[in-house]
Amino acid sequence: MSQFVLGRAKAQMVKAMEEYYNAIQVNVQFSGSHLKVITVTSVQPGEGKSTTSTNLAISFANSGYRTLLIDADIRNSVMTGTFKAEEAYHGLTSYLSGHVDLNSVIHDTSVSNLSLIPAGQVPPNPTTLLQNTRFDAMIEQFRRQYDYVIIDTPPIGLVVDAAIVAQKTDGSILVTESGAISRRFVKKAVEQMEQSGAQFLGVILNKVDTTKERYGSYGSYGAYGNYGKQPDTD
Repeated sequence: MSQFVLGRAKAQMVKAMEEYYNAIQVNVQFSGSHLKVITVTSVQPGEGKSTTSTNLAISFANSGYRTLLIDADIRNSVMTGTFKAEEAYHGLTSYLSGHVDLNSVIHDTSVSNLSLIPAGQVPPNPTTLLQNTRFDAMIEQFRRQYDYVIIDTPPIGLVVDAAIVAQKTDGSILVTESGAISRRFVKKAVEQMEQSGAQFLGVILNKVDTTKERYGSYGSYGAYGNYGKQPDTD
């Protein structure tokens, strides 16, 4: 089994933003004890969804919960820039394609209590893979095996993958960059995630300019709060 190591720069960023992601963690927990498997998406690329997924998973792990981070952005993963593998490994697409068993794609990380399933190689049929019965079986096994499962997905504004994944999970979170996406598109993305059937937990308004107050209107979506500028953008 490969071990994935969190890069030094990423670890420093996690430490600097620790209290903000701890606040998101607490909000998730207060939303209900049944919420164990959480989908994270955004409207467009570069809004901070992968950063949020990673740091939320680390927050749960640092609190002592057995946590699994799944990179289900199998079209365009950026998580390989966050965790570095020490040797060759299998990812999610290898399992969903039936090439390896589930245990072969679960990897330890340098973060205590945190395991990772990387995306793997880009497949020719990503949406079909996420819809197959192997994905369903995987989620059901992880409900029993872990305290929390955080799933990073492609932007809902580009493809339907996030809604497909959310149908199999307990709750969903939308990350959006303040000032980058129009309110109309954010509202449409919220509606898509709500229609998945999973409990919609709220919008995280990312990279906020705290000197401006015009973003207060996002509060109607139930945003968890404003999480200042971050160095990572996906």
